[in-house]
Amino acid sequence: MSNATNTPSSLRAWYGAPIKAFLASDSQKILGEITSNCDRTLISTQRDAWLAEIEILRNQLQGLEGAIFFEFNIPRMGRRVDSILVIGPVIFVLEFKVGERNFDPAAIEQVWDYALDLKNFHEGSHDVFIAPILIATEAASPAHFEYVHDPDKVFRPLLTNASSLRLAIDTGLKAANGTPIDVETWSRASYKPTPTIIEAARALYAQHSVEAIARFDATAQNLHTTSNRIEALVDEAQTKKQKYICFVTGVPGAGKTLVGLNIATQRRATDQPTHAVFLSGNGPLVAVLREALTRDELARRKKEGNKVRKGKIAESVKAFIQNVHHFRDEGLIASKPPPEHVVIFDEAQRAWNLRQTANFMKRRKNRLGFAQSEPEFLISYLDRHKDWAVIVCLVGGGQEINTGEAGIEAWLYAVHNSFKHWKMFISPRLTDSEYAAGRALEIIQQGNNYHFDDSLHLAVSMRSFRNENVSAFVKALLDCEKQKAQEIYRQVNSCYPIVLTRDLTAAKNWIRTRARGSERYGLVASSKAMRLKPHAIDIRVAVNPIHYFLNERDDTRSSYYLEDAATEFQVQGLELDWVCVAWDADLRHSSTGWNYYDFRGKRWCNINNQENRTYLRNAYRVLLTRARQGMVIFIPKGSTHDPTRLPAYYDSTYNYLKSLGVPEVI
Repeated sequence: MSNATNTPSSLRAWYGAPIKAFLASDSQKILGEITSNCDRTLISTQRDAWLAEIEILRNQLQGLEGAIFFEFNIPRMGRRVDSILVIGPVIFVLEFKVGERNFDPAAIEQVWDYALDLKNFHEGSHDVFIAPILIATEAASPAHFEYVHDPDKVFRPLLTNASSLRLAIDTGLKAANGTPIDVETWSRASYKPTPTIIEAARALYAQHSVEAIARFDATAQNLHTTSNRIEALVDEAQTKKQKYICFVTGVPGAGKTLVGLNIATQRRATDQPTHAVFLSGNGPLVAVLREALTRDELARRKKEGNKVRKGKIAESVKAFIQNVHHFRDEGLIASKPPPEHVVIFDEAQRAWNLRQTANFMKRRKNRLGFAQSEPEFLISYLDRHKDWAVIVCLVGGGQEINTGEAGIEAWLYAVHNSFKHWKMFISPRLTDSEYAAGRALEIIQQGNNYHFDDSLHLAVSMRSFRNENVSAFVKALLDCEKQKAQEIYRQVNSCYPIVLTRDLTAAKNWIRTRARGSERYGLVASSKAMRLKPHAIDIRVAVNPIHYFLNERDDTRSSYYLEDAATEFQVQGLELDWVCVAWDADLRHSSTGWNYYDFRGKRWCNINNQENRTYLRNAYRVLLTRARQGMVIFIPKGSTHDPTRLPAYYDSTYNYLKSLGVPEVI
């Protein structure tokens, strides 16, 4: 940071000063301050690039008043903005490509993403104009500049060379209006990011703190509280030589997985006694996170000049995030305890019940008469430690979507029946009906090895950062609480658009036109949506979640192409910025509530089993809560010529959603 008098100070920048002071300073002195704050290995090309940027800006900013920042941190993205200018009513976000003659599409997305990140998560930037500018220093001079901004005052990226930067800035100042930004206030404003689970995993694995990458404002402070509470319980269990099991609850997108990843990253050193591992039975989530971390770490190592094989990096990542079934199988092979004393089970309610576990053991492991549910066996595996152990169960409500998933009550019964020496720390919200703990909670309260802990519930959704009430709207919608859904929708709609359409092309155009920068969008549908094939949506086509969630827009397998529909099994635990939900005739609204159908052979058949009905309703709950910024719901018109797609199968659902206030797009 600059120590000059009256210098705006920003903890996120490696250099910050009034433009006047910047122009009066020696270039080497400015460079020295930037490099002294640099927290990574400095290579000569980076040093040369900074010097070039400094000289360009010293030449182009003459006569302007405001402030300049170099290497402004965007922790959610794990990157730093080359330079930010605060001049008049505008924040200019500058990304330099020194020596480049062309404007790379990825670089355009990058500078746009920086601007959007400031707009969405930096309090001082919410209501001001933001102009992202990409400078390819050796590019041809642009004929003119045209500033176009969206309703939130973020301009579309401007492309320029070094010599025309001043003209781009002057044009931007003329295109904006409003009072000048108070630089000191802006530079000290809170940064409250809500990263995707992939972004969070990348940042945490790169040793960023959870405080740096996630919201900690008053409405979301319990994320911090929950993380700290679990850390304290781990330390207490180790000190007192006891065994604890914690049940953490939260609304969809509240940050349960983020809490778990934070614990695992903070305690991932294998030579430490509190070594932890993050486990999930969600195969797509494990695959996507592993691949994302591997790609990210590989890119980081290469940038530092280190030669390393991708497979080598993947091995270390694999030890950090494991599939719960593989972890379980290790316990079957050996009689020793696991190497970890701290184990985090993501979506713990999805563990298998006794019937499913016994059936699997008989078919796949040749073990007849296996008498433990998956939760009971997993606790017994950790119980092999003679001194201490901690299990953290992250529990989602209404998230069971697979046959044989036991629900959280199986964990409670296991402790009560077989492991009374384990102490339970339970979120009081586990009593809510959506967690289906039911009778098990009543039974455990007959003992004295439990404690209800308010700090173990995450009440605020951070997935839909534009409005935290989206999950409540979806719950009311699926519970057929019409008046409540209408009231919540009115609160949600102003900043989180939800629309309806019967035209798939209109739906795709709607999300394409709203996505900016690298914001990700995709098509999703229920795994029972068998009659969307006339619309070229065939859920029987296997979607690889790694390609779907991680590959770029030039890959036909990525979500961007809007060709392959991911089902609830591929998207649970993950998210997109914008979502098109294709709603088939498997779940139909009627005057008495929901009707449930499964397509078999050549016709729809009623689903009578209550458990299977719950799975289907939960599938739609998952699909309707995947979007961070907004969604369009496509419900086909049906066809009078196709008895499997009669209009009546779709009209009632469409009319129900319209009655909630959801508008149509054509």
